[in-house]
Amino acid sequence: MIAFDNSYAQLPAALFERTRPTPVKAPTLITVNTELALSLGLDAKWLASDEGIAMLSGNEVVEGSDPLAMAYAGHQFGQWVPQLGDGRAVLLGEIVAENQRYDLQLKGAGRTPFSRGGDGRNWVGPVLREYLVSEAMASLGVPTTRALAAVSTGEYVLREQGPMPGAIVARVARSHIRVGTFQYFAARNNSDALQGLIHHVIERHYPHLSDADNSATALLEAVINAQASLVAHWQSLGFIHGVMNTDNCSVSGDTIDYGPCAFMDTYSADKLFSSIDMGARYAYQNQPRMAQWNLVNLAQCLLPFIDEEPERSVEIAQAAINRFDEIFITHYTRRMRMKLGLSDEQDNDLELASQLLQLMETHQLDFTISFTQLTTDEANTPFAPGGPLHEWFCSWQERLGGGAESLMAARELMKDVNPVVIPRNHLVEEFIDSAVRDGDYAKFNDMLAAVTSPFKDDHLGTQYAQAPKPEELVTQTFCGT
Repeated sequence: MIAFDNSYAQLPAALFERTRPTPVKAPTLITVNTELALSLGLDAKWLASDEGIAMLSGNEVVEGSDPLAMAYAGHQFGQWVPQLGDGRAVLLGEIVAENQRYDLQLKGAGRTPFSRGGDGRNWVGPVLREYLVSEAMASLGVPTTRALAAVSTGEYVLREQGPMPGAIVARVARSHIRVGTFQYFAARNNSDALQGLIHHVIERHYPHLSDADNSATALLEAVINAQASLVAHWQSLGFIHGVMNTDNCSVSGDTIDYGPCAFMDTYSADKLFSSIDMGARYAYQNQPRMAQWNLVNLAQCLLPFIDEEPERSVEIAQAAINRFDEIFITHYTRRMRMKLGLSDEQDNDLELASQLLQLMETHQLDFTISFTQLTTDEANTPFAPGGPLHEWFCSWQERLGGGAESLMAARELMKDVNPVVIPRNHLVEEFIDSAVRDGDYAKFNDMLAAVTSPFKDDHLGTQYAQAPKPEELVTQTFCGT
C-alpha cells in the first residue's frame, strides 16, 4: 500500500476539482520502475500485483488517496487560454520520502472537469515515449518528472491514426504546479488562492525562502534561477522540449509534459521537431528566450504581492526578469565547460564552445557523437589530423594546457557528462511501432536499459550509440492528444 499525504488537497477549493479516475476494461502491467519505487519507499512487488495494477489503472482508489484534477490556464504557442487544467490526468495524492514531497499522478486516467471535450485518455505511444524519455533525462541528471509504471488499459482510443491501444503512465513529480497555475488565479483576481499558492510553493520547493522579506519576490527569483538552470541543461544535451507553453513550465524547475519532445541528431541551432509548432516558436535556439517569456508571465501574476506601489512592483519584477540572461549564460557556460573537460574558468570558454557548435552545424555533424569523439584518439573522426575540425581541436588542446596529461584528465571528466546514448528518435518510433502492431515491448525494454545507463562505454558500437541513417531520420514528432 501507499501512505498518501495530500497537502495540495488542503489548499483553497478553487485550485482543483476532486475527480476519481475512470475505470478501464482489462488493465495489464507494461512495466514498473523498481528503482524509483524503492527510492519512494514503495513496494514494487505490490505495484505489480492485482491490487497495485488496479490503483495504477484507476480501477481502484486506495485508502488515503484523495484524487483531484488541478486547475490551471496558460499561453499555448503564445495564445492565451483562460482555462486548461488536468484534462486527462488525476493526482492520486502525495508521497513523502526522505523529507521530499512527491505527487503520484495517473496520466490518461479519463475525463475530468477540465477535459474540454477530450476523452481524457492516452494511447501506448505517448505513454512509452514519456516513460523512456523522462527516465533518460533523470539518468542524465536533468531535473524531471519520473515514470513509476505504465499499464495498458485493454481498451482502444480514437486518434487521427485510427483506433490505438490505450495506456496510462503513473507519473511522479516534485509537484505539478506550473506558471499556468498562477495565471489561472491571476486572471480571476483570486488573491486568496494566489497567496495560498505562493506559500505552498515556497514551503514545498523553496523552504529556505520562508523567512524572506518578500515572499513573492523571492519566489520569482528562485523560479527564474531554476528555469535558467534547467534550460541550460537541455541546451547542453541537444534536447528540444517542443511545447514550452506556460502550462508546461514547472515552478519547481523540472522538465514536465513530454509531448512532441526530441533529442537532435545532426546539430542545427534552429532544429525543430514538433508537428504542432507551426511558427518554430520552440525551436532549439529559442528555448532560453521562451523560458524568459514564460517567466515574464509568472512575474505578472505576482505583481500585487511584490509591492503595494504598482510602479515599484513592476520595477522590482522587471529587474529580476532582466537578470535571466546573465543567470542562463552562467549555467550554460558551466555546462559547456564540463562537456569540454575544462576544470577551470577562462573568459573565452563560451566562445570556444560556440565555435565548435558552429563547425558542427556547418559540417552537419551529430551533436552527441561529436562530444563522444572528443574523448577518443580514433583516426576517422572530424577532429583527427586532416579532419574539418582539427584546427579547432588544436585550439581546445591548447586551452587544456597542451600536454598529453591534461588531455587525458579532460577526457575523463567529459565521460561523466557527455552521454554515449540518448533516446534516438528513430529507435523510439521503432519500439512504439512494435508495441502498437504486435503488443511487443522487448525493444522498449532494451532501449530503456540503454538510456538509463547513458555514460557507459559498453554502448559504443551498438545501435543506441549510432546516428540514424538518412532513411531512418525522424523529422517530426507528435503530441499524444
